[in-house]
Amino acid sequence: MDNLLLILTGALLALAAMMLASRLVGFAAQKPADYAGTGPQFDLRKHLSGPLLCEGVIYGPTGRVVSRFVADMEGRWEGNRGVLTEDFRYDSGATQQREWRLTLGNDGNLSAEADDIVGTGTGQQQGSAMRLQYRIRLPESAGGHVLDTTDWMYLAANETVVNRSQFRKYGIRVAELVATVRKKES
Repeated sequence: MDNLLLILTGALLALAAMMLASRLVGFAAQKPADYAGTGPQFDLRKHLSGPLLCEGVIYGPTGRVVSRFVADMEGRWEGNRGVLTEDFRYDSGATQQREWRLTLGNDGNLSAEADDIVGTGTGQQQGSAMRLQYRIRLPESAGGHVLDTTDWMYLAANETVVNRSQFRKYGIRVAELVATVRKKES
């Protein structure tokens, strides 16, 4: 019994060390200030405006692709307030709609709301990147869980936005999304 307790204690300590390390390096350790002075300059009002096409994949907790999607998006801005509508089509045949209500401060700070977001998301754009953090409630068909989400958007030289998002429950990554967003060709 003592050996089992030692093994379990060691495993818990190793897990705690891995979780701490992941917050100090890598995806979770990034800060908007890391991208200050980088270009091209990301401006939500410009790069998430008009008709947009989004294509992406969602990875499950094992790192394998569990879903693919395409979304038609439309961004409309009046000054520093914007609405971004998203119409998703998943490879399973499921569809989903979301409407983001965005407010961009003159200092690059961002607040974001949507019907499936718990509270208000907060973010900041600096240089060629933008981070948004929020809590999302999954649909009941997906368990209704509330996940802590961090979105990073990076502006590429060709004005394509690369979006990488991580979803966590109790601090453990349960999913990741990688997508591109670009202006629709007329």
